[in-house]
Amino acid sequence: MKRRELLGAAVVAALPWRRLRAATGWRTFEVTTRAEISRPQGVSRAWLPVPLNADTDWQRALGNTWNGNAKRMEEMRVGKYGVPMLYAEWAPGTEAPFVELKSKFSTRDRAVDITRSGAQSLGSAEIALYTAPTESIPCDGLVRETALVRVAKGARTDLEKGRAIYEWIVQNTLRDPKTRGCGTGNIKAMLESGNLGGKCADLNGLFVGFARSLGVPARDVYGIRVASSALGYKSLGPSTPVISKAQHCRAEFFAEGVGWIPVDPADVRKVILEEPPGQLSLEDSKVEAARKRLFGSWEMNWLAFNAGHDIELPNSTGPKLPFLMYPNGETGGERLDQLDPDNFKYTITAREI
Repeated sequence: MKRRELLGAAVVAALPWRRLRAATGWRTFEVTTRAEISRPQGVSRAWLPVPLNADTDWQRALGNTWNGNAKRMEEMRVGKYGVPMLYAEWAPGTEAPFVELKSKFSTRDRAVDITRSGAQSLGSAEIALYTAPTESIPCDGLVRETALVRVAKGARTDLEKGRAIYEWIVQNTLRDPKTRGCGTGNIKAMLESGNLGGKCADLNGLFVGFARSLGVPARDVYGIRVASSALGYKSLGPSTPVISKAQHCRAEFFAEGVGWIPVDPADVRKVILEEPPGQLSLEDSKVEAARKRLFGSWEMNWLAFNAGHDIELPNSTGPKLPFLMYPNGETGGERLDQLDPDNFKYTITAREI
């Protein structure tokens, strides 16, 4: 090994990504979401995302409680993905409508040994669900053509396809700081325009779309960052307990014989753009470490809400949502801006218990 390569390897080995907590190190958090309807007109409604209701080996739901002055408040599961949410509805004339939701959950860092083999497989219903197109993520036409010809040409196994897609997205996309929120996830528009800039819903949406177009089950997982990164990356966690704008989605794909494999190419591009001093190169040691680490693992300073798409909010007069990651509200038949927590208005805070 050349001296330069040896020094580079030493730097990567010393980076915080190498200092993971023990696999059994569960952490418990409480997230509080308070939503208010500032100028109510007629009937008002709110829909708040709650933690993933199915326990996994990396997240456990510990219960939701709520209070407020709505005439109706209840948990719901919506659509074919069973998206969990809290629904609140206020009668006309309710003064200062508000609802406050507290969600407790535990997480631990997630890592999958992609070299293992076993009897991991999905049932036909799950395969159908996680290879199906959505309104923002088609799986035919330009998406499939791009995946076959440019992205994963020559890849044969699920694992090879997932790896090829991940590396292509890291190499060819960019994080656009001008994109509102987490983006729209409209990957067809991205490919048609040739503009491969966006944020997590866009870049990880590309991963899901390419994978599904090749017959590999894949899904976006929508959530929110709840704590700073313990691995030394300032860009990969909030710096304050107020996390109203800390939403982040990730992706998974299913490799036969291995199971669900977590990935996050969008966060590699976030490290490139935002990690001090900013605009890092792909060859930077921090980027190389993140790129290696974010194929097969997630740091769980993050809360998963759901893996749903094309969501019709119960009793809403507004359009479907491509995904539910933010609080949503409506009053007088008008949908409120979910990306404007100061005027909606809502506040989300997190604390570790």
